[in-house]
Amino acid sequence: MKAIHNLNEYLQQVEEAKVNPDQYWGDIARDLEWFKPWNKVLSGDFSDLNIKWFEGATTNMSTNCLDRHLKTRAHQTALIYVPNDPKQEPVRFTYLDLHQQVCRMASIFTNLGIKKGDVICFYMGMVPELMIGILAATRIGAIHSVVFGGFSAQSLTGRIQDCQAKLLVTNDGGYRGDKIIGLKQVCDEALKDCPSIKKVIVHRRTKNNINMVEDRDFWLHDLVPTATTVFPATPMNAEDPLFILYTSGSTGKPKGLMHTTGGYMVYAYHTFRNVFQLDGHTEGKDIFWCTADIGWITGHTYLTYGPLLNGNTTVMYEGLPVYPDPGRFWHIIDQLKVTHFYTAPTAIRALQAMDISFVKKYKLDSLKVLGTVGEPINEEAWDWYHQNIGQSRCPIVDTWWQTETGGIMISPLAHVTECIPAHATYPLPGISPILVDHTGKEITEVEAEGNLCIKHPWPGIARTVWGDHDRYCKTYFGTYPGKYFTGDGARRDAKGNYRITGRVDDVINVSGHRLGTAEIEDALNTHPDIVESAVIGYPHNIKGQGIYAFCICPRTQLAPEELRKELIAAVTKVIGPIAKPDLIQFVTGLPKTRSGKIMRRILRKVGEGDVSNLGDTSTLLNPEVVDEIVKGRLC
Repeated sequence: MKAIHNLNEYLQQVEEAKVNPDQYWGDIARDLEWFKPWNKVLSGDFSDLNIKWFEGATTNMSTNCLDRHLKTRAHQTALIYVPNDPKQEPVRFTYLDLHQQVCRMASIFTNLGIKKGDVICFYMGMVPELMIGILAATRIGAIHSVVFGGFSAQSLTGRIQDCQAKLLVTNDGGYRGDKIIGLKQVCDEALKDCPSIKKVIVHRRTKNNINMVEDRDFWLHDLVPTATTVFPATPMNAEDPLFILYTSGSTGKPKGLMHTTGGYMVYAYHTFRNVFQLDGHTEGKDIFWCTADIGWITGHTYLTYGPLLNGNTTVMYEGLPVYPDPGRFWHIIDQLKVTHFYTAPTAIRALQAMDISFVKKYKLDSLKVLGTVGEPINEEAWDWYHQNIGQSRCPIVDTWWQTETGGIMISPLAHVTECIPAHATYPLPGISPILVDHTGKEITEVEAEGNLCIKHPWPGIARTVWGDHDRYCKTYFGTYPGKYFTGDGARRDAKGNYRITGRVDDVINVSGHRLGTAEIEDALNTHPDIVESAVIGYPHNIKGQGIYAFCICPRTQLAPEELRKELIAAVTKVIGPIAKPDLIQFVTGLPKTRSGKIMRRILRKVGEGDVSNLGDTSTLLNPEVVDEIVKGRLC
């Protein structure tokens, strides 16, 4: 086993992974169950971009998450589900319970004609059936694609069309605080243009009125009586697709990142165990809670797969951090005796802004480890989290990773390596980050700042963009050939600790969720009064980055505030409420080069309030517009 318990073991594994990566990753993979062993640990590199891990091996994700544990921990709690309504008691599933439910769902999928290699799309609230559903998909060899339940019908349509999903699984509705989200209605709208979907399974959750289409839509509870709780797992090649997860890019169309079975499984298992340092051998001793929605990569790797691969207890919460009041997270921690708590800096900052009495009424004495994910955390929020939630005794693992990486890449290891406020610190063994300058040359000085790249493949890396390998190659390896470019900038201190400084490309990190500027601009430009728009990220006290839109609107019958409302509605319709702009400034033009390229650097300076350092604007096609934008700036 390659578990890391102390600093010496960490340093030893760093060296092992560097000297012989094949042996290192092979030893880790042997902890898991394989129907057939691999012929080769790694083939391919960042030059040919035909990377394969554990080629020749066969395995199954659900076998490793569930069946593997039945001999030793069948009656241990695998999942604790906390409903939105605090008056409803948490629901516990043992490993045996979860196994039977997954087999039943796998049977249902098969009875509806789903086969190995078919794509199942999930558009659901945070209910156990979502976790059960994706595990059931892995059991039969189907590919799952989870779409966050806050995305619009148009966003759902685009994702279904891209992956050609055959089955859609949804709820009648989803609870979000005191609101019911009409998930099935969104699906009905989306499916008007999705001929690939032949069947829809609807899980009854909110009992709101919905439309059921005959011969297409089926209530989940009506399908259960014909399902079996014994269902053999399908052997999957290590490089067979496991899931597709869509993430925004610097062009308008979201990218379907495809992760494979073997490599992702090994990486989720290994990183969860070593970063969070849970005791998985004592019933109820450690309870892990990741607050992410399964619609995002964090909910895949560290709510579902990582904990279950390691035989731990994972918590799934349906509701909001502020419902029914801003103490809900802390109430759940005390109620369940959560030991490991993993959330986003956005949530921390939002709760930090609330009265401290919402924290002080809870003991929080069960906590051992805290974590942050999704975006860089500022020092003030780090300190508040450490002092008030961790009571100055819990290490904070400030984890840096991406949808594309599959799992954590740079992070402290709890109780093993040093935690430094707002620093991701050191890479995990087997991960080789470097800083490069704008030409792609590696910066060899230890203390440096530059663009963050990774030199060598790791098992969790996404293999391609679904249906568009050329886009994968250009997006991640086109800027600096032979290196994976993360799109992030970073600083490295004299001891080699990394601090992530944020995105350096046309992607905005809003509340830990990446949104492409082009995607938002396309949505704004659907409004008939908007000729052109440009979107940037700007510093936001709660979200980390807010969305600042500059819109050219030469003529309109609407008052500015009415137009702003319509533009926000347009973005909400096309993408979803998560992408609505915080600031909209109407301008007569955008700063452009003589070749017509928008100078976003200038707009970013305006958004940052750094208008005294705009650089030389005389070479612009329209330098006069810069003064206008500066005078009208909204922050």
